[in-house]
Amino acid sequence: MAEAGTKRSFQQLQSPVPGSENDADPSSERIGPKISKTVTACTECQKRKMKCDLGARGAICGRCEKKGLQCVVNKSLQSLLKDEAQWKREVESDASMTREAVSEILKALDLPALETFRQRCLVPRENSLASLGDGRLAANVKFSSYKESPGNAVPSRRVPATMAMTRENSQEPEQDEAKSSTIIADPMRSLYEVTKLRNLRSNPQSRLRQRYTSSEDDFISSGKVSPQDAEHLFDYFAKYLNAYLWGGIALVHADLMAVRRSSSLLLAAILTVSALHVPGKESVFDICYAEFVGLICDSMLDRYHTLDGIRGLTIGAFWLRKLSGHAVRIATELNLHQSYSRAMKGASENFEGARLWFLLYVCDHHFSIAYGRPPVIHENNTILNHIKFLQLPQVTQSDERLHSQVAMFVILTNIYHTFGPDIEEKLAEGDLARVEHFNKRLDQYRAHWQERLAPNRYIGSYPAKGVYLHHQYAKLQLNSLAVRGFKLDFANISSARRELASIATSSAVMILQMTLEEPDIRNAIVGVPLYLHTMITYATVFLLKIYRRWDNTHLGVDFAEIQGLVSRVIELLESVKASQRHLAYHIASGLSKMLNRFTAIERQGSKVIPTAQETTSSRDSSYPPAAVGDVGDIRPLASYSDMVDYDQYFPFGFFDVLSATIPE
Repeated sequence: MAEAGTKRSFQQLQSPVPGSENDADPSSERIGPKISKTVTACTECQKRKMKCDLGARGAICGRCEKKGLQCVVNKSLQSLLKDEAQWKREVESDASMTREAVSEILKALDLPALETFRQRCLVPRENSLASLGDGRLAANVKFSSYKESPGNAVPSRRVPATMAMTRENSQEPEQDEAKSSTIIADPMRSLYEVTKLRNLRSNPQSRLRQRYTSSEDDFISSGKVSPQDAEHLFDYFAKYLNAYLWGGIALVHADLMAVRRSSSLLLAAILTVSALHVPGKESVFDICYAEFVGLICDSMLDRYHTLDGIRGLTIGAFWLRKLSGHAVRIATELNLHQSYSRAMKGASENFEGARLWFLLYVCDHHFSIAYGRPPVIHENNTILNHIKFLQLPQVTQSDERLHSQVAMFVILTNIYHTFGPDIEEKLAEGDLARVEHFNKRLDQYRAHWQERLAPNRYIGSYPAKGVYLHHQYAKLQLNSLAVRGFKLDFANISSARRELASIATSSAVMILQMTLEEPDIRNAIVGVPLYLHTMITYATVFLLKIYRRWDNTHLGVDFAEIQGLVSRVIELLESVKASQRHLAYHIASGLSKMLNRFTAIERQGSKVIPTAQETTSSRDSSYPPAAVGDVGDIRPLASYSDMVDYDQYFPFGFFDVLSATIPE
């Protein structure tokens, strides 16, 4: 023991005193150094070792007030420890309340208990980048290389180089698996049950659940698009464009804020499509389109998807880009292909999933059959029995309109598989009877569906007239097969084949006449998805080519009538009010050049079509195709003008029966 009056060293102060309370109870908490002295004098009085009356006066001592000095008290260690203890008690109380609240939320959402998330804290910091996909929406993650790009360029994005090979938090089986009574599962599900690796499937907790995103972190709040423009474009889509997309299936939200909270991908798709149709919104379109492309890239490897994300991809596919395959893949990960059977068994929560699956079927066939490509979604019992879905009590007129399209594409897909995709394969005479059979099915389709569709407050009688237009287009596609595969040196054509060719020609003329003369069809030129523009373009090209190839076969084709119809169609397309990015202007320019080529041939009386260099267009469109520089350099994908290959509309794969016989 130290002698009296001898100061102890710092080490002695830190070492425990024998026989102390700590020795008696080792399990007790370690008590810090006990300091009894409390500082009551300010620093100025301490320096001069004078008595300080700060304690009695409060804010400032008498000497500092008299001398005009700054009265400061240095807190002792005791005061600091007291403050720290109080802060710790408050933090512990807040943490306890937060834990109870989170536990209640997890319980209400039927999610795993909070304790199952404890292992996330054990993941090393250096591996946090690899596990970004485990709990965050990829579209909202901004990596260190993220940088804002000016104008319409896509922001730089860097994908994590490593896979998130982590296991699920809870080893409990899924609720749907627990409820299932079958022991037969998909092979991949068995692999997942063994490994529990996240990357082997989409997030099971995200299926058919609403996930909310922050409206404070989108391209509207960042100032890229003004709130006024966003509201205007959303209102345009909700009232007008949504009506052409069978009204209410692709958009289930009442206002813009609900969309912003639900899905950034859906928001970008709606604003991009609307800006494409509104005059003077080219710059807004470029910004929205760049954002849309970036979100699509982010969604490719994302494990977390929602119905609204699929709706956004579907909207983009109908008007902007061939995204139907990507949307279908995500939909199958969410098991939407099983929603129909569950909804028919009374599971009302699967109704929206079933509606969306039928919408994807139509979208998929819009960009497959007419392009000579096999569809992704096949005609299984869900599709073949789609009419039963209309017996559910939740069905509206929107479902009636959508299922009229499903019924049409069931027939067209049957035609595709019956006659094959080879545009050079000539149909035998025996095959013509099957063409007649499909003609009867198409007539039955029109009689069944045209009277079922009621007018719409925004688009008038387009639903019913659209059925007739689709009917005529289907008959054009079907009956044109009668002349598929004929070469330039053929001598005769049978009466049965000539009759079918005449039906195809009449259908093409009817399509153009309806487009020009029916107000509801004329008004739909700006608003409808790309498929209607496909109809108009194909009918026009078919008439021009059928005249040049078979005008001597008495098909009733008059060049003056064709020239007049095509000229009026070009004028209609040039006069529409839309963004200069709209496809109508590009179709008008292409048809104008093609018509001038055929007019030059007619004047010369020649059967040989000159090359594009030998003829020039005398009709200059007032809305020329936008140059790449006008649209902006969007990476990693090309610009909108480059991505939409307008030449692909002349001709169309399987149904372009003349592409193998007429040189361009």
